[in-house]
Amino acid sequence: MDFTFTEEQQAAVEAARAVFSGVAPDSVPSPALTPGAIADDFDRTLWHKLAEADLLSLPIAPEHGGAGLDPIALCLVLRESAKVLARVPLLESGAAALTLQRFATDELCAEVLPRIGAGDLAVTVAAHGRTGHEAADLAVEAHQEGPEWVLDGVQTAVPWARTTDRVLLPARTPEGHAVLALVPRTHPGFTLDDQVSTSGEPLAEVRLDSVRISAREVVTDPAAWDSLRHVLTTGTCALALGLGERVLAMTSDYTSKREQFGFPVATFQAVACQAADRFIDLRAMEATLWQAAWRITTEAAGPLPLAGDVAVAKIWASEGVRRVVQTAQHLHGGFGADTDYPLHRYHAWAKQLELSLGPAAAHEESLGELLAAHPLG
Repeated sequence: MDFTFTEEQQAAVEAARAVFSGVAPDSVPSPALTPGAIADDFDRTLWHKLAEADLLSLPIAPEHGGAGLDPIALCLVLRESAKVLARVPLLESGAAALTLQRFATDELCAEVLPRIGAGDLAVTVAAHGRTGHEAADLAVEAHQEGPEWVLDGVQTAVPWARTTDRVLLPARTPEGHAVLALVPRTHPGFTLDDQVSTSGEPLAEVRLDSVRISAREVVTDPAAWDSLRHVLTTGTCALALGLGERVLAMTSDYTSKREQFGFPVATFQAVACQAADRFIDLRAMEATLWQAAWRITTEAAGPLPLAGDVAVAKIWASEGVRRVVQTAQHLHGGFGADTDYPLHRYHAWAKQLELSLGPAAAHEESLGELLAAHPLG
């Protein structure tokens, strides 16, 4: 097997590293010292740089001004973004673009995709439902009245909802079908209540009270919501991997310089074994991430449905990123809690990613159900 990324994918990584090289994780107040959100908006300067480097248009087809790359390329760029804690809706925008391009009407694609790629239209996604513990498409009811759709319900913990231009959200029809609605943030009946993430980033609870939108802004393909959900989840796993790799590198650098009894602590067997365990975690996170991203990209058949590979990636990402930052804090000693040192920021982001992915036990249960329904020969 050849696990080498394509030239186009490698070029995307190089471009991303060039853009993110100028990003400082401590450019905003510390979430540990800020009672509310650390900033009112995402990093607009970085957003425009990403657009100028054609990184926002990576997954968009050439006919709409993009490079036409796949979810693997998006995950590669997300991995780099997490290493510097980039405060941009790159995951949500990329996942929305991929989904709209595949399932939306030609008219809607022509209207929004070029603007998304140019950075002129910022799109976020509501994917956590009413409470964060239920299927997101059950949180909003949708029914059609003539040429319009009417939406009622609540979606919680929507990232960047107050400053992005549109929100792509799932809803359920009376017949039990999932649809996706692309709703403008300023639409009548669309209200927001402020929330704050563990990492200090602004979230919002979105309320829809008889929101009426045109039929062309609703994606009715029954596969669209599952596709969007898989891309979002796999992208979150990519963020966890990039963050974990950066934290382990910080730990390696610190323990190689910190001396105890006249020797660097990295030379102590107990320290080396803990770091090695976390390296193994990261390699498992990486392997399961690319397996899920490859299944999404190629739509290849497997012994289990795609949801099985995504569940495995979620299990490793959720558990792995937690173990990596906990070990990093332990090996840094009290220095890891110093708010003048960036490790505490990575710890807060890791916890937010873990919460977004959900507990590994829940994914193990889902995986068990899939194995029961599709016994491996």
